[in-house]
Amino acid sequence: MEQCRIENLFDLKETITSELFEGHTYPWEVLPLIGDFIRRLGETLSQEEYEKRGEDIWVARSAVIFDTAYIAGPAIIGKEAQVRQGAFIRGNAIVGEGTVVGNSTELKNAILFNKVQVPHFNYIGDSILGYRAHTGAGVIASNVKLDKKPVVVKDGKEQIDTGLKKFGAMLGDFAEIGCNSVLNPGTVVGRNSIVYTLSSVRGVIPADSIYKNAAEIREREQR
Repeated sequence: MEQCRIENLFDLKETITSELFEGHTYPWEVLPLIGDFIRRLGETLSQEEYEKRGEDIWVARSAVIFDTAYIAGPAIIGKEAQVRQGAFIRGNAIVGEGTVVGNSTELKNAILFNKVQVPHFNYIGDSILGYRAHTGAGVIASNVKLDKKPVVVKDGKEQIDTGLKKFGAMLGDFAEIGCNSVLNPGTVVGRNSIVYTLSSVRGVIPADSIYKNAAEIREREQR
């Protein structure tokens, strides 16, 4: 499970939440801690740079929030982020600097690093998206198994029972997910990897890979 370790997925310099990951091995370990962390961090943010709106909601003064977007706390919306029309942020959400939360996108218990784009009709629940990760239109990070049992992360013969009944996806820095794909509970996509459109993904996708289907994952050519 080496490639699932926090340091192998994320550049922690590209998030306001770096302190949250300290002392943890795998990123999903912080999912139950997001709400309390936001409340603590929010109270320390510069009032010159952030405005408190409602209960436990901090919005950067340089962020753009469209009139029809809905944000429930606890939440932090970073500098120069955009939360576009019809977006639904259900709480326990951190939206990084320069990140786009697009029309009809729903976030819940999620961390979006800086420059992430979830721009059209996405559901991102109980998930962490690394620096410049991008989801195409209609991508769903499914966060609950149909049998309601705890989510298990599987990488070949290796597996970790997370003990979490709600756990969507971990997307490494620069991950690209094609339109209308479903990331099943416990999916981990490594840094710089691409998932083809209309994919149903589960398990661990290595860094620098192209995922066509479960039987065809090949190395991505470096630019």
